[in-house]
Amino acid sequence: MIIPMTAHRPLLDVRDLEVAYEAKGGMFRKRMTTVVKGVSFHIAPGETYGLVGESGSGKSTTGRAILRLADIAGGTVTFDGTDVGAMGSRTPLSYRRDVQAVYQDPGASLNPRHRVGRAVTDALKRHGIGDRASRRAKALEVFEQVGLTAAHLDRFPSEMSGGQLQRVAIARALVLEPRLVICDEAVSALDLSTQSQIINLLMDLQKESGVSYLFITHDLGVVRHISHRVGVLKLGELVEENTTDALFEAPQHEYTRSLLAASPSSSPEGRDERRAARQQRRVAVPSALRQAS
Repeated sequence: MIIPMTAHRPLLDVRDLEVAYEAKGGMFRKRMTTVVKGVSFHIAPGETYGLVGESGSGKSTTGRAILRLADIAGGTVTFDGTDVGAMGSRTPLSYRRDVQAVYQDPGASLNPRHRVGRAVTDALKRHGIGDRASRRAKALEVFEQVGLTAAHLDRFPSEMSGGQLQRVAIARALVLEPRLVICDEAVSALDLSTQSQIINLLMDLQKESGVSYLFITHDLGVVRHISHRVGVLKLGELVEENTTDALFEAPQHEYTRSLLAASPSSSPEGRDERRAARQQRRVAVPSALRQAS
């Protein structure tokens, strides 16, 4: 499904974003390395935007900048008309509530000494929502929404599977009723069956609540299933963007085509052509080596 842009402003508008990190430049010298370079995209209400690329492409750094976990060196990030970079040194609680995140390893953000239900009730408490009884009732409600039960509320992280912990992470994000959730490799550590369950869950929750997703991943098969539009990052630059169907059926950039060729499951229709292309490259490499010698 394509979500067209209308006269209404996007929920998230990223324009010419640049993010730079300090790198070692020798004794007494500081050198800044730009890892995100002029990236622009937008996300409409209720839309899923897939951001794909290889490791080191800058996709997670882009997500961190939107979450205000990485400084913006240039460009703008605008959320519902508000310039995120102009919020000051302390991020407003309202923005923390509106923009949530789900990461690859949910267990890393859960206290092993606390029952998992506390992660959800603490999120509500942090934002001053409800009393103790109502927070637990809300936690149970959102647990049931993500396919967990009341019994799971009182379990420790070590007593739950990876898929169950990811459902807890989703519950913790959704309990605040955010408008945007940044999913950073949120299913990459799960087995294929559990991946499918979590992806379908996210899509169902989007239909129910209208939440938007920025779905960051290296897995083209996953992004094709869940995204309305896709942006492709290479070395910090957005090299291609299109609707999901158009990008997978007719990729315009050579880098996008190479990613598709390396991921047969992402586009079954072109499997034979991609297999032939990979075989051609394998034959060409030894030939080139012979010529070089």
